[in-house]
Amino acid sequence: MSLAPRAVLVHRATEYEELVARHGTHGQAAFFLASRGRSLEEVAERHRRAHQALTEVTAAVPLTWRQARVERRDLDRFLFAPEDVVVVVGQDGLVANVAKYLAGQPVVGIDTDPGRNPGVLVRHRPGDAGALLPAALARDGGVDELTMVEAVADDTQRLVALNEIYLGAAGHQTARYRLGLDGDRGVVEAQASSGVLVGTGTGATGWLRSVWQERGSALTLPGATEPRLLWFVREAWPSPATGTSLVAGELAHSAWLRVTVESDRLIAFGDGMESDAVELTWGQTVRVGVCGERLRLVG
Repeated sequence: MSLAPRAVLVHRATEYEELVARHGTHGQAAFFLASRGRSLEEVAERHRRAHQALTEVTAAVPLTWRQARVERRDLDRFLFAPEDVVVVVGQDGLVANVAKYLAGQPVVGIDTDPGRNPGVLVRHRPGDAGALLPAALARDGGVDELTMVEAVADDTQRLVALNEIYLGAAGHQTARYRLGLDGDRGVVEAQASSGVLVGTGTGATGWLRSVWQERGSALTLPGATEPRLLWFVREAWPSPATGTSLVAGELAHSAWLRVTVESDRLIAFGDGMESDAVELTWGQTVRVGVCGERLRLVG
């Protein structure tokens, strides 16, 4: 007998909850913000809207479905199942946080604060959940398959991200490595830089776009569903031992960027989650390219 679908509601602690946890009471949190020219009421109101949205989405789950909730900090310990429909209730970044833990499950993004969030990934309102959840399981449902990026190290460590992967030194100090493209006649360049950023079309609305814009790049930013990536070396340093000729490019579906570490320790992390990084030591090689898996986002 097949299992009933399970709605997994993903959320994160609100700024209000974090403030009260840090300062102990509502009054102490209010005093802390007031000393910095802010009001706790604004923060508390966003907290109320977030919880109201979570309550509304919970009530919209069909009665025959199972339910589960997971907070962002617990995602690495939560086991998603094939029959899950993942409902992200919060900000765009929360969709990126959950993406790397999925394997094809449909994702519904619910915006808890319209007008404050861009709404690129959390595209829907809480009142839409009742219709969206059954539709997410339909074969002909409107689902966008968003391209993801992956990094695979020579010791089998693997990292997947929706927006971008950053490879460099912890603390963003100078990283030393050798960089090249698979199949590029063995051409590699020793570099010293602030790190390498490889991003998707979804990431082209964030960090990747800012680097692209600052660089004045002639490369065309990819669309969210296009199977290609852009990569940039940040602040490459020219010296007798290091070069700056390979500092930007495009990775098509089957292309890989290869980086061989020449520092004691470099890290690779995705979507700004430095706490969940792949660690690399001297001599290790990591390849970065288009991920075979995609995020299935209900449009």
